[in-house]
Amino acid sequence: QVQVVESGGGLVQPGGSLRLSCAASGSIYSIYRMGWYRQAPGKQRELVATITFRGSTNYADSVKGRFTISRDNAKNTVYLQMNSLKPEDTAVYLCDALITTYGPDYWGQGTQVTVSS
Repeated sequence: QVQVVESGGGLVQPGGSLRLSCAASGSIYSIYRMGWYRQAPGKQRELVATITFRGSTNYADSVKGRFTISRDNAKNTVYLQMNSLKPEDTAVYLCDALITTYGPDYWGQGTQVTVSS
């Protein structure tokens, strides 16, 4: 069994920064890919950023240049540094751990990020 737990969300003013963390624990040898997704009220879940075990990254166009994803393989932890936050970044941010390219994947419960003045 694998558990995925996010932390670091909160309320921030436009232009501010937040750093999210996500830790996976349980019966894990390694994790192929970890990523962040977000879901705003009334909208579909969307990709924010992903990073593979070897460090290859992928970003949504809307966050390129503002968000940075990184990971610590030894700790099975992924981070999302979010800078220059905008109100439209407001959402529940969810972490995904894809164990191998064929699955399974495990999701966290999410952490709320609210960008508002």
